[in-house]
Amino acid sequence: MKNKTAAMEMTVGTIVTIVLLMSALVLGLILTRTIFVTSQDNINSVDQKVKDQITKLFSEDDLSKVVIYPSRNIEIKKGDSESGFGLSIRNVDSTAGVFSYAVTNTDSSCGITKTGAENLIVLRRTQEDIRIGGGDVMSQPILVVFDIPNTATPCLIAYTINVKKDGSQYERIDFNLKITGR
Repeated sequence: MKNKTAAMEMTVGTIVTIVLLMSALVLGLILTRTIFVTSQDNINSVDQKVKDQITKLFSEDDLSKVVIYPSRNIEIKKGDSESGFGLSIRNVDSTAGVFSYAVTNTDSSCGITKTGAENLIVLRRTQEDIRIGGGDVMSQPILVVFDIPNTATPCLIAYTINVKKDGSQYERIDFNLKITGR
């Protein structure tokens, strides 16, 4: 009789453990889903704000062919791996065209090589085959992303964005990246 009671108690204990573990799993999944949905909403919100600001910058200057947001002087802390700037191109001509751009290093105050400065750009340093209709603006701005290592020396680095339309020079815009300490 004692053996049957012990076996029954173990079974009840196992069932309680399984129920508690399943509850923890469900709560963990709900929490994870909530975090990802919230972060996606934040990204969409930031994306829409960048688009609105770029539209505003184009509307303020009818002759602008290329716009950088937030500004042509970008400040990023060393160790930051997800900062950069938004870039948009406007076709001021009446005919549609195929655009491309390349971001290149022109100078630096910290002795970094040209290749080293260009390697700080980890996403969208160049892009080709951007089709823009006559008188139109890019439908989606491009986010150029930098990855500044913790070992970077605080300094100022100059870059140029060369934009081409149908293989010919269209516009050139300069900007500065200032790497700051933490």
